[in-house]
Amino acid sequence: MFWEFKTYTQIKADMFYDLFYPLSDTVSLFNIFKYITFRTAYATVTALLFSFVLGPWIIKKLKAKQVEARIRTDGPTTHMVKEGTPTMGGLIILSSVVGPTVLWADLANPYIQIILLSTIWLGILGFLDDYLKVVKKLPKGLVGRQKLIGQILLGLILGYILYTNPVAKNFDTSTNIPFLKNYYLEFGILYIPFVILVIAGSSNAVNLTDGLDGLAVGLVGICALAFAALCYVTGRVDFSRYLNIVYLEGSGELTVYCGAVLGAALGFLWFNAHPAEVFMGDTGSLALGGALGTLAILIKKELLLVLVGGVFVAEALSVILQVGFFKWKRKRIFKMAPLHHHFEIMGWQESKVVVRFWILGAMFALLTLSTLKIR
Repeated sequence: MFWEFKTYTQIKADMFYDLFYPLSDTVSLFNIFKYITFRTAYATVTALLFSFVLGPWIIKKLKAKQVEARIRTDGPTTHMVKEGTPTMGGLIILSSVVGPTVLWADLANPYIQIILLSTIWLGILGFLDDYLKVVKKLPKGLVGRQKLIGQILLGLILGYILYTNPVAKNFDTSTNIPFLKNYYLEFGILYIPFVILVIAGSSNAVNLTDGLDGLAVGLVGICALAFAALCYVTGRVDFSRYLNIVYLEGSGELTVYCGAVLGAALGFLWFNAHPAEVFMGDTGSLALGGALGTLAILIKKELLLVLVGGVFVAEALSVILQVGFFKWKRKRIFKMAPLHHHFEIMGWQESKVVVRFWILGAMFALLTLSTLKIR
């Protein structure tokens, strides 16, 4: 299996753990490097520092290369002042997620290998789309079906890997049903198409939400915090037994990755808060959305993704309903889709829409965590 790097090389792949934990025999302080909670906290801080250091430099380079956003003319007129804002800021996010994860997480852990594969794959896909749009001046960048092919291919690879070589002994093709104890939905051979659906759906939902300054990245940060808690309890025998949820050995290491995502989200928000100095573009939105979907798959909480990412689901549904109803009745349900534009046209200020959607995101995250006991 591709994740058996540690077995083949007989070395540890966790950079800081390998450097400092052996010193605990002589200096007890270094014993803290074995704790996931410690490494998660410092992955978060490291990601934040990466953003603060790399952010100004990347923004300066994007401005110098004139990698600037083009604002759609059919959108809210208040957005026209954003014309020329640097985009592809997702490069800041990707660097601030991958770098700290490599430093603080165990790279020999199959969960970490898979989540990094997903993040980098979709980051590259989003980069290609942004590059074609803003550098090559192709209005649509990658057409919709080309992006969808990239998402489907990733889902196919992940689904095949997890179906044929499970990351844990009890990792199977079922998923837990929220609010119900000991009830599972079994997919069997349909598990691979299900993984494809989750990956494509989550990455596109975040992509659609990325339309206001700070909106998508703030919501991702909230989701990352909720997933950090879910990953941690899923990887602990005692907590998973107490909560009566599936225990997956090694999945707790994903908590470190979630910490890196949270730190990267907060760091990018420093530059993306209204008025934004930089946009994440598809480079960031596709990668972050796909990462959330992959996390849900790896800890068997796929159905909970609909709840924890409730705002993303609402944004995606607003587009689907708007397009479908217009084709059917030649009428619109919303003043404009995605949903955040509907409220803007109703007269809400951009910052008010963003903060209110963050509040809803926090509510969905708390409801998600409550399902661990309400069953």
